[in-house]
Amino acid sequence: MFHSWLDNWDERRARRGEERKKATHFVLDAERAFPGARKITSIEEFCGLADQAVADPAFFDEPTESNQGFERKDGWLKFPSDISTDIEQNNIVLAKITESGSFDQAMVIFHHWNASAWNRPIANFFSQRGITVVEIAMPYHFERSRPGSVHADYMLSPNLGRTIQSVRQAVLDGRKLIRWLKRNGYRDISVLGMSLGSWVAGLIAAHDLAVSKASLFLTAGSLADMVWTGRATRSIRYSLEPVVDLTDLRTAWGPLNLENYAHNLARPDLDLHVVLAKRDRVVLPELSQRFMQRLKDADAQPNILELNCGHYSLAIPPYILLAGLSLKRFLSSAHFGRSGQQFR
Repeated sequence: MFHSWLDNWDERRARRGEERKKATHFVLDAERAFPGARKITSIEEFCGLADQAVADPAFFDEPTESNQGFERKDGWLKFPSDISTDIEQNNIVLAKITESGSFDQAMVIFHHWNASAWNRPIANFFSQRGITVVEIAMPYHFERSRPGSVHADYMLSPNLGRTIQSVRQAVLDGRKLIRWLKRNGYRDISVLGMSLGSWVAGLIAAHDLAVSKASLFLTAGSLADMVWTGRATRSIRYSLEPVVDLTDLRTAWGPLNLENYAHNLARPDLDLHVVLAKRDRVVLPELSQRFMQRLKDADAQPNILELNCGHYSLAIPPYILLAGLSLKRFLSSAHFGRSGQQFR
């Protein structure tokens, strides 16, 4: 009875979100996705460029290491994004800093798609326990939103190239922020990603050795599969389905597939924590389990918490409390290498 009510609660939340989303046109837009790419006209050509990006270890590297342009005031940090887009507001990154009074550890939070509020309870909870929390606005969210938009349709959409550009921009923005934190004395850096934010956090953890711990909430490996099967992305699938099949979409969005970086995530100096929802209809449990198996096959040892709730109901008690306590234990634990030697 309770779980039936929970499922209905999640469905009502999904419908409310669906009301703001409208189907838009399928576009390749390879020039946005792949720096220096020429204009292409076929999905086959796009997939070829995507394969090259997956094989390129520098695809998610910062193009510059400039320390200029950072402005910190009254608990907020602003800095220019290293990717320039046609939306002026999106080119300035905003981050909210909740200080702990300690430089031992900082946690960078990447929010979910279409987030409309900062995570004040999480920030206060962990800052009171010695962890400085930095919440970063992902592309096309909060003050970075596209004027006139009612949701972050430029972050995730049937525009294949813009979606890759947006996620890559989020990764580069996050890496630039982490470099600023290290330069300002923070020793251990953790990342926390929620839903779409977990893809960003996972890509950063896979490519940035400065990250020592990564916690991924409501995650999976293949963003293409999540969009194709998920309850929250039906409008995107409606636009994609007449012109591209799932096989091609998997290849086209291969650079965003965390399964392609499982060995990076299995590096000995990275700890992984994952929170999954057994009743999730946005990120289907079978997709999450496939990603967990890929990590284990790569010799990663993720700390996994599975809760019997849905995607949206993770945010309500008791599930959010259980997830928060699990995250607290994870962040507080010492790191041990594959041999069992304590690193810190």
